[in-house]
Amino acid sequence: MHTIDEIDVEILSLLGEDARRPFSDIAETVGLSGPAVSDRVARLQDAGVINRFTIDVDRSTIQGGVPVFVQVEVVGADVDALRERIGDADAVEHVFVTAEGDVWFYARAEGRNVRRWLEELLENGDLEYRVTLMDDVEWRPSLGGTAFALTCAECGNTVDSEGESATIGGDAYHFCCSSCRDRFETRYARLEEGA
Repeated sequence: MHTIDEIDVEILSLLGEDARRPFSDIAETVGLSGPAVSDRVARLQDAGVINRFTIDVDRSTIQGGVPVFVQVEVVGADVDALRERIGDADAVEHVFVTAEGDVWFYARAEGRNVRRWLEELLENGDLEYRVTLMDDVEWRPSLGGTAFALTCAECGNTVDSEGESATIGGDAYHFCCSSCRDRFETRYARLEEGA
């Protein structure tokens, strides 16, 4: 099993900033060759640490509308269903659920009638909501401070250098010990037989 070291974390941080950054640029920063960075990225993909490379589109440059932040007080409604419905709306960019069970979201609403758009989106006249017109928005997700560690597929513990990896049913899984791997494989085989 490949242990994630400081260079891997630095590579992940650089790819987090720009997933299209050339391996040669990353190599200069981390002090390796381009092919060595490529090998490390391939190992991180095989280990399931990197699942995909994405783009981060600044919707404000391509989508019109009024930027609003909406706080919905959820009383007697299904929070999960509401969150999913709001998240599926084209104009909604970010959805949050508070510890109190309320749903907040940021969107670019059609400017002509924000109130009508919200009533249609929320599909429930009983929900109380508060709308704030946004003047400026900046979203800065960061990998800084994030601990990169693999989690045992069986017990949830951190997988260290003594852990094991296995490909089961075409997917890569990581285990903290052989006992967890055996239990997982046994349960997987039983489920597969019953299917």
